[in-house]
Amino acid sequence: MAQGRGWEGAVLKLMRAKDFTLTVTGVAEVTGHYRRLHLSDGGLLAATGVHPTIWVRLWFENAGRPHQRAYTLVDPDPAAGAFSLEFALHDGAASDWARAAQPGDTIGATVQGTGFEPPAPAPSHVLVIGDPASLPAINSLLGAGALGGAPATVWFEGAPEHTEDLPFRTDPDRHEIRRVPRQDSGAHLVERVKAELPDLLSATPDPYVWIACDTRTTRTLSAYVRKELGVPKDRLHALGYWRAS
Repeated sequence: MAQGRGWEGAVLKLMRAKDFTLTVTGVAEVTGHYRRLHLSDGGLLAATGVHPTIWVRLWFENAGRPHQRAYTLVDPDPAAGAFSLEFALHDGAASDWARAAQPGDTIGATVQGTGFEPPAPAPSHVLVIGDPASLPAINSLLGAGALGGAPATVWFEGAPEHTEDLPFRTDPDRHEIRRVPRQDSGAHLVERVKAELPDLLSATPDPYVWIACDTRTTRTLSAYVRKELGVPKDRLHALGYWRAS
């Protein structure tokens, strides 16, 4: 119920957001720091349809207050009314819930704001900057048909021991993964991208840049790509997926 979700829930309700109750049907330990939950959708997919990078807001309790975070759907199946969600586990209410979740548990979800407009013209090369929190969206973005099968270069930030076994669905024939250890609160990733991205942009006629990492790093790179590299707004998607403490 929106009235139990504070001002965020009230605003979403005014924006005609749709609420659903999801039920955990299974769990899978991908790595010690990454967990997949299988869920029945409570009618969500029938009501919203499916598109690349579709996401929902989940509602958690944090010190007695409502707390929402967005997650990309994995393997949405409208016929079965089911999908999965993947959680990069760290400190916080969302990770605490995901660690403890077992079949039969339920959680509230809200759909509002999700959408996908493929860039036109279709990308000749996709330049992606992300991390474990955005991996489900990266997999969806680079999946069959989402961006016309364009080749992609992905700068993927994270500790090597925590990211080696993550469920990448990239195609090695079309997608290059450049692994970047997380150092200096994201500053190392920024340096790598600034050193390598300009040449790739200049080598392709219709690039598309997609950035989804921690909020500060996302803002820094987005401003760099727009202001210093001159990438138009319609050829850039940037969204902070989490806040570094």
